[in-house]
Amino acid sequence: MSNTGFSTFACLFFACCFCYSIARPTKLNQDVSNDRPVIGILTQMISDTAMKPFGKTYIPSSYVKYIESGGSRVMPIGLTLTTADYESIFRKINGLVFIGGAVDLEKSDYARVANIFYRLALKANDNGDFFPIWGTCMGMQLLTVLVAGKSLLEKTTAENVALHLNLTSEAESSKMFEGFPQKLMSALTKEPLTGNFHNYGLSVKNFQENEPLRSFFSLLSTNVAENQVHFVSTIEGRKYPFYGVQWHPEVNRFQWERKRNFPHSAHAVQLSSLLAQFFVNEGRRSLHQFDNPEEEASSLIYNDTPVYTGNFTGYEQIYFF
Repeated sequence: MSNTGFSTFACLFFACCFCYSIARPTKLNQDVSNDRPVIGILTQMISDTAMKPFGKTYIPSSYVKYIESGGSRVMPIGLTLTTADYESIFRKINGLVFIGGAVDLEKSDYARVANIFYRLALKANDNGDFFPIWGTCMGMQLLTVLVAGKSLLEKTTAENVALHLNLTSEAESSKMFEGFPQKLMSALTKEPLTGNFHNYGLSVKNFQENEPLRSFFSLLSTNVAENQVHFVSTIEGRKYPFYGVQWHPEVNRFQWERKRNFPHSAHAVQLSSLLAQFFVNEGRRSLHQFDNPEEEASSLIYNDTPVYTGNFTGYEQIYFF
């Protein structure tokens, strides 16, 4: 082949390769990892009279420290922004946490904002744009309301008590517990490793009888409330990276509350560490990012100072907004 012929062939070959690369559908590379994830935490509305002088919304510092322990930074998300603002924030953060508390899960601003992010996350994941959500206590309850389209909660009091988990057959093959040592999985079923501080929850009966919930979530564990109602304590999305626990993994290490009966054993601390690492690693799979370093720095919670509240609340420190 002459030099001219070879050059023509080479040009045509690379042109075809270039056109193919443009024409084929884009696929998210799951091997790519974000080494500077930012997890958003949706602020909670203040209902406690003693806390009202400090602001309108809050985040207990235990949640911030918990996410930090997994290797991520934190962005607080307020409840009074526009839908366009939340859409912009969504494109920047790498995951979202719904914390515990006490608000109306259908009519409050908290529920409204959570629904916006939930819809954005559904659409993003459907399009190959990985985005995880975690719900703790009321946050898990909120996830079930969003999926079911209504509240199915009932009285399931387990206030200030540490419980072992009644793991289901789906727990062993779950993403959440996948990396757990067998000794810890065994300890979960025997030792009181999970701190519970709730009066309402989702009964196993209501979960099993609701088709949207049953098809959306895998049921990983259950527990029994003071009134003998079996309630859902751990769930995981079947298709979507959405996770929920009725208990408080952050309490085991970072919430030194007074007069509370939560665990401090080695297994409890290990449980907290592994779950924080698990969710942050999920966040690393998200390639969302801020437009520039200055915007990122100004958005993080480190621009705010937590207040010592151990003398008038159950929390040692709280960020107020």
